[in-house]
Amino acid sequence: MSFLILVRHGQSTWNLEKRFTGWVDVDLTKKGKLEAEKAGFLIKKLNIEINFYYSSLQLRANNTLNIIQQIMNDKKSIIKAWELNERHYGFLTGLNKEEMNKKIGKDKVHEFRRSWDTKPDALEKTSPYHPINIKTYDKIPKEVLPDTESLKDTYERVLKYFDKEIREKLNDKNVLISAHGNSIRALCKNLFNLDNNQISNLEIPTGNPLIIEFDTELKIIKCKYLDEERSKDLLVF
Repeated sequence: MSFLILVRHGQSTWNLEKRFTGWVDVDLTKKGKLEAEKAGFLIKKLNIEINFYYSSLQLRANNTLNIIQQIMNDKKSIIKAWELNERHYGFLTGLNKEEMNKKIGKDKVHEFRRSWDTKPDALEKTSPYHPINIKTYDKIPKEVLPDTESLKDTYERVLKYFDKEIREKLNDKNVLISAHGNSIRALCKNLFNLDNNQISNLEIPTGNPLIIEFDTELKIIKCKYLDEERSKDLLVF
């Protein structure tokens, strides 16, 4: 038996401002830090040892996990991987979602956000929001840095890393991943065998740990959000 805990970062400053964030590094709001603290206490109450901690390279996911570890009084090292980053939103990066609804229409924005294989137009390489211009990604080969992604693209990079580095550990170890709405959505599609329509409707809340219990054959026994009050209207499999 083993456990996988998936935590989307707490509310970020751009979540609050309703901006497309993608690969841009923004920090947590006060509410986001409180969400991370509550996540830490909820995980601590489980009284299970986390053997491996993973995070994306992004500040909001890193700081969420730092707060969780502080609450748990656990000083294990964190394995950070760009492959767990949020989906790259291309030219939408930094733009306000409500303003884009008015400019190009809600249906088009929804298609860009939630369709399986539609990509927004690429972000220009001269943009300060492009990964090649963000110090966090200095050590990542430029040829793998995206300038736009579909959910399908995100799924493929996240699952490639998960299969190579994490899945086997779940045979007998407990793993916690601090990541993002779309990277966690990608993992859920695979783990729960969701179709493309189901995944487009799957909401991933900020700062609410999803715990998944596996048997010895890595079949899911059960799962639930730890903050049950905040998960009443969420799709849980």
